[in-house]
Amino acid sequence: MTKIKIAIFGANYFPSKGGTSRVVENLLRELHSHFEFTVYCFEHPGANTYITGVSTVQFPEIRIKGLGVFLFYLRCCAHLMLKGGYDLVHLHKTDGAFFLPLLNLKFRTIATSHALPQLDDKWSWLGKFYFQISERLFIKSSGVLTTISSGNAEYYLEKYQRRVAHIPNGIFPAGEVPEELSERLLSKHELRPGYLLFAARRVIPLKGCHTLLEALKLLEFKGTLVVAGDMGHLASYTQKLHAAARGLDVRFIGYVDGLDKLTALLSRASLFVFPSEIEAMSMMLLETATAGTPMVCSDIPQNTAVLSEQEVLFFQSKNAPDLAEKLRWAINQPVKMAALARQAKQRVEREYLISAVAHRYTDLYQAVARNNHRQNEIAQP
Repeated sequence: MTKIKIAIFGANYFPSKGGTSRVVENLLRELHSHFEFTVYCFEHPGANTYITGVSTVQFPEIRIKGLGVFLFYLRCCAHLMLKGGYDLVHLHKTDGAFFLPLLNLKFRTIATSHALPQLDDKWSWLGKFYFQISERLFIKSSGVLTTISSGNAEYYLEKYQRRVAHIPNGIFPAGEVPEELSERLLSKHELRPGYLLFAARRVIPLKGCHTLLEALKLLEFKGTLVVAGDMGHLASYTQKLHAAARGLDVRFIGYVDGLDKLTALLSRASLFVFPSEIEAMSMMLLETATAGTPMVCSDIPQNTAVLSEQEVLFFQSKNAPDLAEKLRWAINQPVKMAALARQAKQRVEREYLISAVAHRYTDLYQAVARNNHRQNEIAQP
């Protein structure tokens, strides 16, 4: 039987660097034997052999702030229109939806919303205007629409009266962390087990690291905080964080490349702190849960929709004094925090494993490729 040919547009990083690219990578690992995937991505020496049976079309990453990704998308779109012989295109992230009207002329499409980027203050008014246009083109697409966030699905229905199907992110169960890897990472960064951990692909204001540092000052915290993430996106914010960290033992270790290394760091942390102010559906939240690390999280709806008070300790988003009090309690109650972590691990492995999510995309890919669907109908669990 001939496999359905699917192009992946918008993931960009392959191998993944977290976030959207990790969502896509998990899906491809689960489904690569059932479909013929081609990923449009930035150049990487290991991309074309990274997952058996998954092909790539690679272009150089254009490092022009605010414009580079658009130019990359433009080149991907041109290649798809001129040379792409696919049964369907699966577009990820609404910032690429600017190209959906053109793609819909040639291909059947599925478009997945991962976030509402116009809410991110790192963007200029022009960038936010572009995202608003892209959102409208996404919502008016003739293709099938999905979103990883139940909150985003409600937002689209209320604002545009368009049904967008909620298909959550899926992950693989955490494997055993090699002792050698953990020891090597801790030695590299001169760490001892029991630190607090903050991690994000990009350390930007909406991730809330400034709130965490303020809370630790209020707490008069004497332990170690590890901040893992790319600090190169907003120089002014990076300077603000370094200033806020004075008087604390904070290790800014940069972006941690590879889920195995991130899991190794999680396995030696006493707490993972997740003070994010805006999310869609965080992979970091799921990955921390499967690692079994206790969590203190902001109470934004996107977090409380995934886990409950029986699984994590919530604090009021953007409220440093409340975070300080919750951290004080968590540090003094390791047994109770460990019990919450066990509950979180069980729930994620019950509800958010990739095997449970992938079958919905399998049904959807088959229906769309065969044109056996109506615009607002998608596979339901």
